[in-house]
Amino acid sequence: MKKQILVVDDEQTLCLLLQNFLQKEYEVISKNSGKEALEWLKSNLPDLIISDIQMEDMSGFDLLEEVRLTGFTKHTPIIMLSGKTESNERIKCYKMGAQDYLTKPFNPEELKEVVKKNLFPIHYAASW
Repeated sequence: MKKQILVVDDEQTLCLLLQNFLQKEYEVISKNSGKEALEWLKSNLPDLIISDIQMEDMSGFDLLEEVRLTGFTKHTPIIMLSGKTESNERIKCYKMGAQDYLTKPFNPEELKEVVKKNLFPIHYAASW
């Protein structure tokens, strides 16, 4: 059974790009807003969440906070995506409980490795 990844971004193009890139190895579910993602998370538990930070209806920060406050998603790994390169935004994500932070445009191979690292941390380390 494939691991499930929830992708949250208000840019449909990026959702499709991530879906096309990851769907060979993972089941990818896309939501175009933080609110849609939270509604979906009420009855689903993905293995990983990838979320943009700058979204119109709800920021990625707000989504991250809500996910961390909810019992059943509290420990779900989250990778944050942002067009900003300032380290204070990256640090804020880490302090709020994100496992990783990638800046857009990102290298697809780097994303693939970050996803693998978060989904299979023990096996990933053992393969070095």
